[in-house]
Amino acid sequence: MKNRLHFNTTLGEKAKHAFNALQKEKESIGYYALPEQDISHITAYCETIPSSIESIAVIGIGGSSLGAKAVYEFLKPVENLRRKLYFFESTDPINIKSLLSQIDLEKTHFLVISKSGTTVETFAIYKYILSLQANASCYTFITDPGSALEKYAKSVQAQILHLPDNVGGRFSVLSVVGLVPLALCGIDIKALLAGASKIKNSFFEDGYLHDILLKKSLFYAKNHAQYHINCLFAYSESLKYFCEWYVQLWGESLGKKQRSSAFHVGLTPIGLIGPKDQHSFLQLIMEGTRDKSVTFIQIEDFEDEIKIPNTTLAHLESLDTLNNLPFSQLINMQCNSVMEALKVEENIPLDSITIPKIDAENIGSLIFYYELLTSLVGELIDVNTYDQPGVEAAKIILKKKLTHSL
Repeated sequence: MKNRLHFNTTLGEKAKHAFNALQKEKESIGYYALPEQDISHITAYCETIPSSIESIAVIGIGGSSLGAKAVYEFLKPVENLRRKLYFFESTDPINIKSLLSQIDLEKTHFLVISKSGTTVETFAIYKYILSLQANASCYTFITDPGSALEKYAKSVQAQILHLPDNVGGRFSVLSVVGLVPLALCGIDIKALLAGASKIKNSFFEDGYLHDILLKKSLFYAKNHAQYHINCLFAYSESLKYFCEWYVQLWGESLGKKQRSSAFHVGLTPIGLIGPKDQHSFLQLIMEGTRDKSVTFIQIEDFEDEIKIPNTTLAHLESLDTLNNLPFSQLINMQCNSVMEALKVEENIPLDSITIPKIDAENIGSLIFYYELLTSLVGELIDVNTYDQPGVEAAKIILKKKLTHSL
């Protein structure tokens, strides 16, 4: 993975302080240890799922589903996976019925994921599916040790997997939350973790990404009042759900009150997919308010050389410049053209990330890169990156409404 910054930032004491803070966080925040974890228990668990199971369904919301979905949708088009993976992550009744119409309940294993064990959305969906499929062997519950969900799972004699200590939902994709459903589908989770490990080592051991990540996070922190919107412009449809994961990671981690003041801060994340969004959101970036920074992500080698046919269309001869051009080359030409156009404009901070190809190792690298970047920016803008009091407030109100509706 290559990252090029198209803006200047000088490292100083603040960057050093942020790096030292992350070094200290490694002792207590669980996601830092995930790239080197022992996955033998996950492999052993996967072997207990019968070969007759054709589909895996995750019942979970937010961090319980977005990360695994991002990886699965990135790799699904290019890998011959042995099982399909579905995500029940919405209380929209039409969505629930649509998903159920796509699976055979007798050939589906459900992963019910809730850290607390009391997530309202998750258990609304679970209760409905349970009314259709009551066999406890069709369910595995992933939760914190000692949670109410663990007690329930034991009472119905279902399988239980535990979350690692101090790993928040939006940082949990490289834990059992993401690794189990991905492994059950045939995705190489060792390669996924190897990619994450490369990023971790590069940052903490003064490799290529050490300065890149510090400079990038320092720029965001110094300029977060002006450039408070960060656009992730990914030039591959396979990254659509990675952008959704990034929106949760960035928004829920960085939109906070500062620890040492009463000020509200944050960076608003926007996920874009090129070239589609060249014909919509790009106009706002190009000529709108200068409050946005943009990160471009492109795939260096799509490993697919389908070409535009050598066809001349009457009255459209000017488009013969497309003839024989591989689509993989065209999409990257489009990305590069947009970047060049934005560089001409003033006060639009840009950087670009190039992924060598679509595989498990590279998406693992991209995930850990963004987790580290989030932690650094959170430290530099003086927020608690790992809590979500705003989300908790809404949950409390919902539970009161549900109680009053009885």
